[in-house]
Amino acid sequence: MERDPSPGGARRALGRLLEAVLASRREANAVFDILAVLQSEDPEETQEAVRACSRLFGALLERGELFVGQLPSEDTVMAGSQGATRKYKVWMRHRYHSCCNRLRELLAHPSFEVKELALSTLMKFVQLEGAHPLEKPKWEGNYLFPRQLFKSVVEGLLSPEEDHSLLVSRFQEYLEHDDIRYHTMQAATGIVGQVADRYPEVPPAFWNNAFALLSAVSLPCQEVSSSSFYVKHAELSHKWKVAHLKEHKKAFQLMWIGFLKHKLPLSLYKKVLVIMHDAILPHLAQPTLMIDFLTRAYDVGGAISLLALNGLFILIHKHNLEYPDFYRKLYGLLDPSVFHVKYRARFFHLADLFLSSSHLPAYLVAAFAKRLSRLALTAPPEALLMVLPFICNLLRRHPACRVLVHRPPGPELDADPYDPAEEDPAKSRALESSLWELQTLQRHYHPEVSQAAGVINQALSVPETSIAPLLELTAFEVFERDLKKKRGQEPVPLEFLPAQGLLGRQDDLCAQHFTLS
Repeated sequence: MERDPSPGGARRALGRLLEAVLASRREANAVFDILAVLQSEDPEETQEAVRACSRLFGALLERGELFVGQLPSEDTVMAGSQGATRKYKVWMRHRYHSCCNRLRELLAHPSFEVKELALSTLMKFVQLEGAHPLEKPKWEGNYLFPRQLFKSVVEGLLSPEEDHSLLVSRFQEYLEHDDIRYHTMQAATGIVGQVADRYPEVPPAFWNNAFALLSAVSLPCQEVSSSSFYVKHAELSHKWKVAHLKEHKKAFQLMWIGFLKHKLPLSLYKKVLVIMHDAILPHLAQPTLMIDFLTRAYDVGGAISLLALNGLFILIHKHNLEYPDFYRKLYGLLDPSVFHVKYRARFFHLADLFLSSSHLPAYLVAAFAKRLSRLALTAPPEALLMVLPFICNLLRRHPACRVLVHRPPGPELDADPYDPAEEDPAKSRALESSLWELQTLQRHYHPEVSQAAGVINQALSVPETSIAPLLELTAFEVFERDLKKKRGQEPVPLEFLPAQGLLGRQDDLCAQHFTLS
C-alpha cells in the first residue's frame, strides 16, 4: 500500500482496500496490505487499521465467507485439488486468525486508545463468532461459544508484564452479560493455574491484573427470570449451564479458590480480605470452603488478622464454624497499634458483635475490659472517646464484671494481679483486678475524655451507648469540634503555670538554650 502523507490518507487508502476485498474475491490479496498497517508504529494508523479489520472480518463473518469446522493447514488446502470457494474460505480464515493474534498483541500497546479499540474489536468478533459459529455443532441445540478467541482476550488482560487495571475496568461493562461473566470465570481459572505453573515466581503485575479481573466479577443475589446474553441466540435452552445461577456460583467458587491457593503478595491478601465478606462469601456455592484461607489469615497477625475477622464472623454466625481458639486470638490482637491502624473502625465494630453474647464467661469479658483499659492509658483522644464507651458497654452487658469497678485498687501498680503479658485471657487474672486505669483517665487533659471516663462512677443501669458514630472519629474532627466551641464554654486550663514570654519562664529548658536577638 502506498503511503499517503496527507491527513486522513491512511483512512482513505484502507477504505479503498476494504471496498475492493469486499467487492471481489479476486482482490483478496489486498488483505495483506491491511494487516501490514496493523504493524505500524504510528498509533493513529494502527487505529485506522483496526477499524478496517473490524469492518472487513465483521462483514465476512456475517456473510459466512470464513471456513467453518476444524481449520486445516493452509499449504495442504492450497496444494490440493479442492474447489476455489473452499480454498478461499480456508485462506481467509487463516488471515482472520492472523488479525486476531495481532489484536491480542495490541492489548499491550503503549497507547491506551489502541488497547481499548483492540479490546472492543475482539469483543465484536466474539459476538459475531457466537452468532455465526466457525465450528460445527456436535448435536442439535448444542451451546456454542467462541471459547478460544475469548480465552485469548482474557489472557491479554491478565498480562504478567504490565498493569492492565484500567483496561480491566473497560472490560467490566461486558461482565454484565451472563455468558461473558460465566466464560470469564472459566477462562481466568485456567489461566491463573497455567501462569502459576509456568513461572518459578509469578510477577506481581499478573497477580494485580488477576485480582482486578476477579474482583470485577459480580454475581446476582438470586436467579433472574430472563438472562442477558452478549452472544445472541435464536432461543435459549434450560439445559445450558450458562443459563443457571447455580452453575455461575460453582464457576465463581472454583475461580476464587484457584486464585487463593497460590502464594500472593501481602498487599493483595489485604485487598482480598477487604471484599471477602460482601463480594465473595455470599456468592460461593459452599462458603465453608474458605475456612482454611480465613483461619490462616487470622493466624498471621496484624492488619491481616483484623481484616480476616469479617469473613470469620460470617462463617461463625451463619455457617456454624467452630473455632476453639477464636477469642484467644481476638484477645491477642489487642495491642497499642490497634488504635492507629487503618481498619480500626471495622475491628471494633466486629469485636463489639463478638462480645455481645450473654453466654460468654465473666473471666473472658473481664480480660477484654482490662486489656482495653490498660491500652487506653497511651491511646490518642479520638480513640479514647470510642473505647471508653466500649468498655462501659461490656460492663452493662455482663454484670458479673462490675466487680472490677467497685473493687478498690491496690496500693501500688505492681500490686495489680492482672498479667498483661499473658496470652491466654483465662490465665490473665483480670477478674481479680480493678479498672484503676479508668479512674486515672478521669484526669485526662482532654475534657471530653475525662467526662467519658467519669461515666464509670455512675450506676451503669442506663441502656448501652451506641459506639457506631464514634468508630471513625479522627483527630482532625476532635480538633475541629474544639475550635467551634464558643468562648467561655467549658473553660479548661491548658497549663497550670501561665507562660511568660515567647520562650517561657527563666528556668525552662527552652530558655536555657535559646535567646531572642
